[in-house]
Amino acid sequence: MSAKHPIISITGSSGAGTSSVKATFEQIFRRERIEVAYVEGDSFHRYDREEMKQTMQDAQARGNHNFSHFGPGANLLGDLERLFREYGETGSGQYRHYAHDENEAAVYGVEPGKFTPWRELPPNTDILFYEGLHGAVVTDEVNVARYADLKIGVVPVINLEWTQKLLRDRDSRGYTTEAVTETILRRMHDYVHYICPQFSETDLNFQRAATVDTSNPFVARSIPTPDESIVVIRFRNPRGVDFPYLVTMIAGSWMSRANSIVIPGNKLDLAMQLILTPRILTLVKRQKGA
Repeated sequence: MSAKHPIISITGSSGAGTSSVKATFEQIFRRERIEVAYVEGDSFHRYDREEMKQTMQDAQARGNHNFSHFGPGANLLGDLERLFREYGETGSGQYRHYAHDENEAAVYGVEPGKFTPWRELPPNTDILFYEGLHGAVVTDEVNVARYADLKIGVVPVINLEWTQKLLRDRDSRGYTTEAVTETILRRMHDYVHYICPQFSETDLNFQRAATVDTSNPFVARSIPTPDESIVVIRFRNPRGVDFPYLVTMIAGSWMSRANSIVIPGNKLDLAMQLILTPRILTLVKRQKGA
């Protein structure tokens, strides 16, 4: 953790909705005129798209049917830890982009499924903002979590997460239901061992649950809307949190435990604005003072 160069880390599984949470952070950053260095978790994958396909085939031929982007073998977690450490110390570090599709390829100047070259983060930023799979990961070799000043977990209940992933990958990326299902099964070992443990490291967790039936996500035709959802917000350290104020400001909310508040799904952006803005401003104030 660093007073001079703070780091905010958003972590969640594929299909969890971290990109939507990122959009709320971007609103806060623009409104408060905070200069941000953005880092994408996918840019720290070890292999590009074609290399990953070949590596998975090689792993399966050796009897390993669990090799996935969720695990350390497919990622440069040491490089991610080094970036967090260097940014905290100097405000700089190496990053790159990954082009998911034709639109991003046009922006980044590389083919879809490829990485851009490594380069230095932009200078004179106030905060490093990471969004991806491993923002609070801890293994025997690395401890990314210890370098982040504010760690946020985005964790839909599992059936909702699978529904979101299935529909996104099928409708937006052209995969079949069978292909996405195979990916979910292959990733399960790494999901249990490397994704779930991060949510015990995070300072805040936003867990969305549907209020409609998602018992079979593999036949779902639509993602439950915010009006068809609730969100459980868990504070790792509830000390100093003004829960009566939050319950008053967020219509329809209530406390379910001493460290948790439940809100209607359509109030998520408001809740994030109320909860996160003071925390972000505290980091920036501390940074300016340092």
